[in-house]
This record gives sequence, C-alpha cells and structure tokens, in this order.
Amino acid sequence: MPMLSSVFRNLSDASTDLKAILADKIPKEQERVKNFRKEYGSTVVGDVTVDMMYGGMRGIKGLVCETSVLDPEEGIRFRGYSIPECQKLLPKAKGGEEPLPEGLFWLLVTGEIPTEAQVKSLSQEFANRAALPSHVVTMLNNFPANLHPMSQFSCAVTALNSESKFAKAYSEGVHKTKFWEYIYEDSIDLIAKLPVVAATIYRNTYHDGKGIGAIDTDKDWSANFSQMLGFDSHEFTELLRLYLTIHSDHEGGNVSAHTVHLVGSALSDPYLSFAAGMNGLAGPLHGLANQEVLVWLTKLQKEIGADPSDEKLKEFIQKTLKSGQVVPGYGHAVLRKTDPRYTCQRDFAQKHLPNDPLFKLVSQVYKVVPPILMETGKVKNPWPNVDAHSGILLQYYGLKEMNYYTVLFGVSRALGVLASLIWDRALGLPIERPKSLSTDGLIKSLKSTAKAA
Repeated sequence: MPMLSSVFRNLSDASTDLKAILADKIPKEQERVKNFRKEYGSTVVGDVTVDMMYGGMRGIKGLVCETSVLDPEEGIRFRGYSIPECQKLLPKAKGGEEPLPEGLFWLLVTGEIPTEAQVKSLSQEFANRAALPSHVVTMLNNFPANLHPMSQFSCAVTALNSESKFAKAYSEGVHKTKFWEYIYEDSIDLIAKLPVVAATIYRNTYHDGKGIGAIDTDKDWSANFSQMLGFDSHEFTELLRLYLTIHSDHEGGNVSAHTVHLVGSALSDPYLSFAAGMNGLAGPLHGLANQEVLVWLTKLQKEIGADPSDEKLKEFIQKTLKSGQVVPGYGHAVLRKTDPRYTCQRDFAQKHLPNDPLFKLVSQVYKVVPPILMETGKVKNPWPNVDAHSGILLQYYGLKEMNYYTVLFGVSRALGVLASLIWDRALGLPIERPKSLSTDGLIKSLKSTAKAA
C-alpha cells in the first residue's frame, strides 16, 4: 500500500510540474514547426506597401507569436480562448470570481487550461522564489523619490540579471537545445520577484518606505502583491487578479512584446530582455496611456464639471479634436470594435461600483465619443481600448498614484512576454534582423520594378 501511495504522489507531482510538462511538449512542437517550414518555407505571406514601411511597419505580417492572437473584430484570444472564456474556465481563488493570473500563464505556456492543483503549485512556486538579492533591495531603497516608478522598475529588473541562470549556463557552454530550460528558470524567478520589486517601489515612493511584509506561501500571486502594496480589500485583490490577467499579452507586435522578443533574440537573458520591454512600455503611446486618460478626465471635470450634459461633453470632445489632440483611451492599431478588456472592466465596475461618479463619467464618454469620431471620417476604430477604463477602477479602490499604473501593467505583461520568450528559445528562433532600405534605394527599386513591368 505505501508503494501504491508513492506512485500516486509521483503522478500528482508530475501533473503539477510545469517544466516537466513543457519538456514533454517542446520536442513535439519542434517537430511540428520543422515539418511545417520544410513544406511551406518558401510560401509568401502578405504584401508590404510603402505606407507600411514608413508607417511603423503597421500591418506587416512578420512575426510568429504562439501565446495570443489579436483579431480586429473579435479581440484578443489567449491560446484560442477569449477573455470571457478565460474568466469562466481558468481556476479562481477560494471565494473569488476572477481568474488567477497564474492560470493564464500556465495556459500561455502550455496551450492548456490548468487544473486547480496545477495553479496552486505555480502559486507556491512563485512564493518560494520571490526573495530579492540584497543588492537589489539596497538599490531600490536608495532611489530618489522623484525618479519615475517605471525608471525604478526597469533599473531593478536589469540589476536582477545577476541572478540569471541562463547567463551563467551560456557562459559555461551549455548546448543550445538546453537554452529553453534556463530561460524557463529565469522567467519563473523573474515573475516571482516582480511583485516584490513593484511593491517596494510603491511603498518607497508614496508611503515613506514602510515595509511590504512577508510573502505568504498559502496565498496566490495577486493576493501577495495586494498585501505588499498595503491593500486588504478582497474586492481590490479581485480587481488585481482581473487586471493582471487581461493585461498579460496582446500578440507579438506591440512595443513591449516585440522588444522583449527582439532583445531576447540576441540571447540576452530574460532580465535584460524584459527590462528593455519595460522601457518601451513606459512610453505615452503604449503603457502610459491609462495615465493619459485620467489626466484628460481630470481636465474635463475641471472645465465642464463632474456631471456634464451630453451637449457640454460633445463640445469639450470636439474642442479636444480641433486642438489637434486625440481622445485618450479611444482607438487601437488593430481592433475595430470595443476592446474586450474594456468590456470586462466595465462589467466589474457595474457589479462593484455602479454609482461611482468617475465610472458614470466614463460610461457617458463611452456613449458620446464614438459617434463624434465616426463623423470625422478619419478614425478606423472609434471604440474604447483597455486604457479607457483601468485607471478609474484603481482610483476607486484607493490606488490613486497615476505614475505607478504602468508598473502594474509591466508586472502583468511579464506573463505573456516571458511565456513567448521560453518558446522562442525552445523553437530555436534566430536573432531578428530585418532588411532596411533608404528612401533613395526604395525609389530606385520601385522605378526599376515599374520599368520591368
């Protein structure tokens, strides 16, 4: 009987060991990609126009991203699952209704919906690896309070490179078929440590450096993060679980995801690659956009009041557009409908804070802005994106420091970009090096093509 019990325990351990599951999946996927490339390697995918080349490579199909796909009409799908499906199918904390981000990470890495046991195992893994090296703690505690939280975040992640198992293994000559294993170890370590880094930055910058407390190995990743930030509200923890899940991945071409992939393709370790991605996320056209929304709403309230009529709101929006500015939080490079990430946050607000004045204002803006944008005839997507809503939820629960919001975004985005980085090395993707042309060279090439035709 003891022997039988041992067999069951070993089977259970194997089913909750994410790395072992990956080790089984990777050879099969390597073979599938190898065969696909052998058969279709010379097939042309898509056309590139001059406007695409000058327009930020917008719409060029030039990357492979396994973890998520963004459909213009449908929105994001994580390994084939929509956000509503993830909310329904992914495991939840006891007494909770929102998906656990650990479950989404498991899905992104494996392509499979995890069991509660698998998610619990990953939560404990993160908790066990969360401790920061002393030199990073010292660095964080010595940053000036006026240094932007994203600058602190990027610096601390870069400094964590001292812990890289991949960098050490590479310097010792590890075979390239083993790269993914060390990238995996670094990625799990980094995801585990990010809430500690982020919470330390928050406490130091806004709360006089008061301690963040100890990690509780019985709590999930979000619950520990919430506690370290200094929040004890169950609803705020639920919001954090939802926030960290829906901001995690948005296919491979956005600035932060592409940067991590690009820097990682040079075999920079996950710490250096992720830090580079965070420097991209810090830009106002990417992760900083949720802060821009709140600044705009604050200006709106100051000029026309907290409870304006639709007519007053229309006038303010038209004034914004005529001044050459955009309405922040509206429009998207790919989407052509309301962002599902906006919708699920709106659902959360309708359930937990239906009478909040700022939520009511955002709802009113949602009603008024799209028709105005459509009338201009210049906007392909007049609908709100994720940034139009996230800030007001954080404000409601007391996390009011707008400069910090992009750090939360960064903690979440780690789940997607590091899952992709593991697969980049598992599939042996090479260093990224697209060909560029000068304007003169491009004109000459097009003239030659036209003459030949």
